[in-house]
Amino acid sequence: MDYRIRPATEADATAICQIYNQGIEDRLATLETELRTADERRQWLEARSPRHPVIVAERAEPATTSNRPPTPLPDHADPATTVGWASLNVFNGRDAYRFVADISVYVERQWRGKGAGRVLLARLIELGREHGYHKLVLSAFPFNPGGMALYDKLGFRTVGVYKEQGQLDGAWVDTIIMERLL
Repeated sequence: MDYRIRPATEADATAICQIYNQGIEDRLATLETELRTADERRQWLEARSPRHPVIVAERAEPATTSNRPPTPLPDHADPATTVGWASLNVFNGRDAYRFVADISVYVERQWRGKGAGRVLLARLIELGREHGYHKLVLSAFPFNPGGMALYDKLGFRTVGVYKEQGQLDGAWVDTIIMERLL
């Protein structure tokens, strides 16, 4: 499957919200427990700095042979074609950490395991270099084998485990801390 990766816009807030809420509900990717709203995600997008971009993955249209020029892309996002999103996030507000970014990658349930996460993460790595970061970090659940395999495949290494880092549904869960030097 081919994907088109592009910067997120305000019009992507609904799709980003839907996909993020799936991650919250599935308890595989975040310690967040409160579902978000499209308006909250819109405000989140607006508040981001240029060094902390959000990108989306869309299903690429199948190639066709035609003598006609390509159809221009729409001015608004179509949640039906958005299959994932990812972001570079502030790791720590202290100036000494300005060359470290935390990352987020979320893929729509039906598209997990089909390469969307890989292309999103590969683009985040490129964006990290473009924005002058030295290192990308993440926190993952050990019980998310798909995510762990993806991070490992793209060169992230485990640097430690936070034991009982947070509670999900009344149970303490560990998180694995990973990094990739750029």
